[in-house]
Amino acid sequence: MIDGADPYLAGHGDLTFDVEHYDLALDYKVHTNHLAGRATLQCRAVQDTERVHLDLHGLRVSKVTLDGHPPRRYQHRAGRIVLQPQVPLKAGQEFTVVVAYSGHPTTVPGHDGGAGWEELTDGVIVAAQPDGAPSWFPCNDRPSNKAAYRFEVATPPGYRTIANGEPVSRRAASSRVVWVYEQREPMATYLATLQIGRYRTTLLPGSPVPMTVEAPVGLTDDAQKALSRQGEMMRTFINLFGPYPFTAYTVVVTDDVLEIPLESQTLSTFGPNHLRMDWQGQRLIAHELAHQWFGNSLTVAQWRDIWLHEGFACYSEWLWSEASGGRTAQRLAAESWKRLSAAPEDLILADPTRAKMFDDRVYKRGALLLHALRLTLGDALFFTVLRDWVETHRHGTVTTQVFVDHAAEAAGTKGAAVRQLLGSWLLRPELPRLPPTSG
Repeated sequence: MIDGADPYLAGHGDLTFDVEHYDLALDYKVHTNHLAGRATLQCRAVQDTERVHLDLHGLRVSKVTLDGHPPRRYQHRAGRIVLQPQVPLKAGQEFTVVVAYSGHPTTVPGHDGGAGWEELTDGVIVAAQPDGAPSWFPCNDRPSNKAAYRFEVATPPGYRTIANGEPVSRRAASSRVVWVYEQREPMATYLATLQIGRYRTTLLPGSPVPMTVEAPVGLTDDAQKALSRQGEMMRTFINLFGPYPFTAYTVVVTDDVLEIPLESQTLSTFGPNHLRMDWQGQRLIAHELAHQWFGNSLTVAQWRDIWLHEGFACYSEWLWSEASGGRTAQRLAAESWKRLSAAPEDLILADPTRAKMFDDRVYKRGALLLHALRLTLGDALFFTVLRDWVETHRHGTVTTQVFVDHAAEAAGTKGAAVRQLLGSWLLRPELPRLPPTSG
């Protein structure tokens, strides 16, 4: 059995093939937390292989087929399904795997606690970053394998089901309601989500992109107030980063208090404790929205490069503050630099280690790197670099080295200085000083 595709996630992912489309047909009983599923994975071999590895945690597999026939053999243990095809697969060969499974889903244990399927008081959320996708469907669990999705989910009446992408249909079927969503743009497994609760849909005005909030009736007014500037945030980020990469954006507000908000492709999830109008509340709203560009459309190939998600989303908070009349990015950068200068200098931004991948210093150092680059290039060139970065890699995967090359090439005669600057922030544990401001 292979160890995994990403050194930060042992035992997850398989580099020998890509899933190109997931079709998930699910039936969920809320009160007993029972999930029955049939997952159809359309795949393509990347290299010759005699085995296919899928990730599925804590659920029972009842049947597996490969191209409509039983595999030569398969086993499911320790969160991995290992299939041996009747005939070895050749590079470039297309194949389809169908897995029938069921059970009582729960989170996948990990270094940061459980991730994935999480029961609420009356419903479910899926918060899968970084390794929780196998808690509810069999998958090739690595961020570099982005695929399209179709979700067909049967739930009891009285509940709304929200998934990634566009709602396609809703129909009554016996004692169930069947919801269908399609996520056509490629998506990493950890961003796939299912949200089930007693929610009411409300449209949020003032946005160039359709925005909705799904919230319990008792929280609708609080949600609309807290999210009242989200349309302005959307316009600001479109101006700074380029077109919004999807067709719509949804915010789900749970009845249950959540430790942190979470982003998924085309939607984000907040607890009632996050519905705040102060800076701490509004920066989180901006942060999760920015992830639609940085993390969802542009996704790291490996988790070691997570600063490309979190550093950009953190800097987006500062850009929103500046654009909305709050503290400038320069002031926020100076405040963050001062705090970090008193923290241990034992983190390499370009490879923080699995234990520190969600360390706040990854977020803040990443944002400070971007501000240092802005001071070096000037606003006009800096924001051109960001827009070109987003456009060039739209719906793709990215790495730190690709970003360094992109910024250095765009800098022209300043290219060598930009490489040196970025190297000092990315490759050494010591906290660099910010460049001087032009003013």
